[in-house]
Amino acid sequence: MSLAAKEAVGAAFSAAAMRHAQARTWEATERIAALIRPGMRESEAIAASKEMLAACGMDRIWHPVLIRFGANTLLTFGERPETDPVLGEDDIYFIDIGIVWQGHEGDCGMTRATGQDPDMRRCVEDVKRLHDIVQRHWREARVSGQALYRFAQEQARAMGWVLNMGMKGHRVSDFPHAIYKAGKLADLDDTPSAGLWILEIQIAHPTRPFGAFHEDLLE
Repeated sequence: MSLAAKEAVGAAFSAAAMRHAQARTWEATERIAALIRPGMRESEAIAASKEMLAACGMDRIWHPVLIRFGANTLLTFGERPETDPVLGEDDIYFIDIGIVWQGHEGDCGMTRATGQDPDMRRCVEDVKRLHDIVQRHWREARVSGQALYRFAQEQARAMGWVLNMGMKGHRVSDFPHAIYKAGKLADLDDTPSAGLWILEIQIAHPTRPFGAFHEDLLE
């Protein structure tokens, strides 16, 4: 499949609408983070998030609300948790939501820590910093998706983290992007265009059972 086919959009597509959808999705992500408190179960946080999202004026949810606590932060999007952990006072969690606004797909993910554990707090900071470094490398070097994730893996290792290569990034567009079957960003052997791909970064502590996740629009 050609790059043009992988980056196809619908007749209603608008770059401005994509940016609007992403901004509104980030607002919703921050509102979800404000709901999450130590003592909640993971399932309770997801239920509260869905309730909030239903009242926020979105068109619809386009992928399931994903919230991971503690050791479940090591799981990829497609892996189902075997436990329903309670968030601790000194813990870590991430949020991943995909929402349609004005017919366009927003997709955001971020990580927070509830306490002062130094490794967890550094993990929260570093996953965002790594995402920014990789995003900047794409802007400056205009590399392929494959090269971008090799770079991300090297940078994560240099920071002392393990990059989860199972989280490969993906297309977004006017809803539904899935009709274009574009594949994953990390598998793309061309240079991705701005405003059409989500850069996903998931890292893990090399010895302790937790990780962090951050995703945003590549632009």
